[in-house]
Amino acid sequence: MSGHSKWANIKHRKGRQDAARGKLFGKLAKAIEIAAREGGGNPDFNPTLATAIYKAKVASMPNDNIDRAVKRGTGEVEGAHYEEIWYEGYGPGGVALYVQILTDNRNRAASDVRSTFTRSGGNLGEPGSVGYLFHQKGLVHVKGTEDDVMLVALDSGAEDIRDSGDGWFEVITSPGDVQQVRTALDEAGLEIDSADVTQLPSTTVAVGEGEARKLLRLIDALDDLDDVQAVFANYDIDDDVMERVLEEV
Repeated sequence: MSGHSKWANIKHRKGRQDAARGKLFGKLAKAIEIAAREGGGNPDFNPTLATAIYKAKVASMPNDNIDRAVKRGTGEVEGAHYEEIWYEGYGPGGVALYVQILTDNRNRAASDVRSTFTRSGGNLGEPGSVGYLFHQKGLVHVKGTEDDVMLVALDSGAEDIRDSGDGWFEVITSPGDVQQVRTALDEAGLEIDSADVTQLPSTTVAVGEGEARKLLRLIDALDDLDDVQAVFANYDIDDDVMERVLEEV
């Protein structure tokens, strides 16, 4: 499983990711607002918004919260104006980190991200230092037999399928096709863990257990910042190591 998605999904399956519902809902609302502002408030014609709303519903975010976030994005109700910023850097083991920020205070976000990198053993880089290693793609995590997943995914427009172990597969799509592929897999009766537009790394860096502990703690510290929407990384860490680290955090 690719980069940050692997760590996020292991935590999700153990019920450990974003335990603070208020913080999670805040990040989901920001994503909905930005999507509605940039592509309009109708998810039927805005696949980015459709994906953001789907993630919110999976997290049990109330419909009223979702509706208000859409209306803030379209300007129907007043709200903060969020700016998207990307920070780039390196973590322990030389792993590339690509950090998505949605903030209404650029100075606060810069200070928080910089101090977190420094405090947790990372190095903040210059713009362009690692961004070229990542490419925007749709990503669906689904469980089933390889034949079933492949047949449905490819027929519905998927670009690639990767085996991530224990019956789980990564289905890669173009950003605009992630929801139609997810819907097809769901209608076929396959178990879906997540569906998102993400940043996939073109290369990965193998990380041993000692460095993995430091790296995953850095990623969690960044994720915990209010202005951080997502952290993408190009690490390759063994699942057993991740399971052990999860028990320590």
